[in-house]
Amino acid sequence: MLPEPFEDSRRLTGSNLYFPGTGAALEARPGLAFDEATLEAWARNLQLARDALGWLEQTTVQRRHRTGVSLAFTAPADQLYTATEINEWAWWIAAMDTENPEPFHAPGHAAVWDTDLALQTLRLAARAEARPALIALMQSADAHGLPFLVDDDEATLGEGEGSRTWFVDELPTPDAVPWSLLHAIPTALVTGSNGKTTTVRLLAAMTRAHGWRTAHSCTDGVYFEGQALEAGDFSGPTGARTALRQSGAQAAILETARGGMLRRGLAISRADAAIVTNIAADHFGEYGIHDLDDLALVKLVVARAVGPQGLLALNADDPVLLRQSQKLDCPLGWFALDFDSPLLIAHRERNDPTSGVRNGRLLLHFDGQTHDLGEVASMPLTLGGRAAYNIANLAGAVLTGAALGIGAGTLASVCANFGRARADNPGRLQRWRLGTLEVFVDYAHNPDGLQGLLDAVDAQGRSGRLAIVLGHAGNREDADLRAVAATAAQVRPELVVLKDIAGYERGRAAGEIAAIMRAQLLQDGVAQSAVTTCLDEVEAARIPLAWAREGDLLVLPIHEMDAREQVTALLDQLAATGWRPGQPLPEL
Repeated sequence: MLPEPFEDSRRLTGSNLYFPGTGAALEARPGLAFDEATLEAWARNLQLARDALGWLEQTTVQRRHRTGVSLAFTAPADQLYTATEINEWAWWIAAMDTENPEPFHAPGHAAVWDTDLALQTLRLAARAEARPALIALMQSADAHGLPFLVDDDEATLGEGEGSRTWFVDELPTPDAVPWSLLHAIPTALVTGSNGKTTTVRLLAAMTRAHGWRTAHSCTDGVYFEGQALEAGDFSGPTGARTALRQSGAQAAILETARGGMLRRGLAISRADAAIVTNIAADHFGEYGIHDLDDLALVKLVVARAVGPQGLLALNADDPVLLRQSQKLDCPLGWFALDFDSPLLIAHRERNDPTSGVRNGRLLLHFDGQTHDLGEVASMPLTLGGRAAYNIANLAGAVLTGAALGIGAGTLASVCANFGRARADNPGRLQRWRLGTLEVFVDYAHNPDGLQGLLDAVDAQGRSGRLAIVLGHAGNREDADLRAVAATAAQVRPELVVLKDIAGYERGRAAGEIAAIMRAQLLQDGVAQSAVTTCLDEVEAARIPLAWAREGDLLVLPIHEMDAREQVTALLDQLAATGWRPGQPLPEL
């Protein structure tokens, strides 16, 4: 049988990298030979199918990249599975020699050797999938200016306390909907390479302090009023919909990760505010994303949800965002470590929003007024002013919070207190002092994140020895794994423990990631005797604790949630019992 000429085919259930709205996308198989004639044939085949189904929308996108091409087109929101079938069929017969193929024809799929039979199959698929009642309700929601959320099982009009949800096979007619009871709630989207979850938690604390009952979604789960509803990585559309469907919610803060936007698009079509924290090397190689500018375009999909009355907050210290922002037409606000950077000054001269640091104090300029939000070094998240990345997170959060309508006094109060309790920001720059041993647990997962963490804990200026735990998810290129190891090697650790992340191997064999990182560490001069491998995350964290002595520094990036909970519980136990380095560790 001929190999499939694509490696991924997916529905786009919301605004996405290619266009606003719904459709389908396909990634050509890496290494597959094609030319302009092939792409033209795909477009002709696509149009043939659209005409046969009576689909009027004509938007198509051909995005060439280093490993092939992404092919996308708009399609009706109620017929997206059919749209993926059309995309696969159109590309298959364009890209492959079909004069004498071994037939590929699983039941229900369009035949690649018989166009009439294929179109008949596609018509039947579209007819079976179509939900006219869903489209009617969606159009009515748009006419009423209301958000509309839909997945395979449920459809929701409005958001939070102003929402109603129905099963998709039990939808009301538009005249049976209680429109006067439905409304949107203040909503912010949070994306970027680093700092997303911290920023989500900060904003959720700000909206709660403002008096709004708040739902938020992030890489740890979905929460309402700080209580977990779902555990796991909910930084995609499913998490957003779950948060927005909480019937008591008066505000929502939604982590919006790269993967969800590429796989499905945005869950929502409108947001009052959005923020892009930064753009850093990570996740290259997936879905045709190969460099920082590619990645920035994905992150900036959130701009599609920001209307003329909203605000998109961008990091002015990020050169990629500076460059890519020239293509945006939504209202922009800028944050930076320096409140008096030329860009921020120019922005304020137009009376546009900015935030940053001047003379050690966090300032916010909004609605024509500049507010002093307090001394940066006294804000717990900044680790005495050393954690520059958290200073940036604070600056971005206050700018986004102001766009949501939160007052400067409330923003200042949250900044002054958030992070004082470990429960405020679990797994992010958490600190334990055990005698004179310092231990930090964090999520640092790419070179920029790890470098920021090492700078914040002053790894270069340490007086004692340094131990680091290193690992990564398997869906990164080898170069990404080596870059993380190289970042660690620069601070000359006396101990490196290499691990796997349970559930995040993503096609890699056990120990494969550790082996790649080990080779880079040795190449960069870390002594072979200083590098050990323990694939279990919890056991990997115990090794530095057993090795430590007074005055040492332990940096423990822990990624999997259960592992993090076990490690932090152990550290809490050690602190509570007065444990000191050199003493035996409690048994698991």
